[in-house]
Amino acid sequence: MVSQAISEQNPRVRILGIPVDRITMDQTIERLEQFVAEGTPHQVVTADSSGIVLAQSDSDFFEILQQANLVTADSVGVIWAAKRQGEPVPERVSGVDIFARLCAKSAEKGYRLFFLGAAPGVAETAAERCCLQSPGCNVVGTRHGYFPEESDEVVAQEIAAAKPDVLFVAMGMPRQEKFIRRTRDIIKAPVAIGVGGTLDVFSGRVKRAPRLVQKLKLEWLWRTLQNPKKISKAKNLPIFVKMVLSENKRD
Repeated sequence: MVSQAISEQNPRVRILGIPVDRITMDQTIERLEQFVAEGTPHQVVTADSSGIVLAQSDSDFFEILQQANLVTADSVGVIWAAKRQGEPVPERVSGVDIFARLCAKSAEKGYRLFFLGAAPGVAETAAERCCLQSPGCNVVGTRHGYFPEESDEVVAQEIAAAKPDVLFVAMGMPRQEKFIRRTRDIIKAPVAIGVGGTLDVFSGRVKRAPRLVQKLKLEWLWRTLQNPKKISKAKNLPIFVKMVLSENKRD
């Protein structure tokens, strides 16, 4: 299949057992467009240091990351770990940037997008702002992410009725990835991707770090200062570093 051929062209680096694609943002968008063209379900994960740490103690999440069709490097820590292993990734490929690029592609090519997640009203506001930013962006449905796991299949049926080409799930790791895996055969979206707090950013509820902060690779610190609830993710960074160094010593 096309996706297998591309996977061979873009090798992966394993970080704490998690395969991460060594791929640029442009290559990522090309891959996602081909996933849409194939029409079969594909799961995409934007992996950060905290997520990889969580996977070490969550076997279901670990398996999802191993079996995902595409795993991008979405943190400075992951980029550092890949470089340390002598298999560098070319650049950070974040969920928020993928979201922006695919909204623009939707306006250009008519891709059907569904926004799932965040608090009530956030997904709707994000959709309105995306359509203003990219006129013609084809958002076919929105729904908040405040529902229990027991309702996953019911929600999935609602989403499936909209027949999205791309499903963005903003419910945080590992909840969003587990929802995608659990419901992929119901929704059957060619691209399903977890995007964390992206809907909060695009709705205007949360401000993204200034470009200078992004260039200095301190966006994680900015997010933590903006939202102290993210301190748990920040605490995972030194744990991640320790795990990577320990694994390298064993090797």
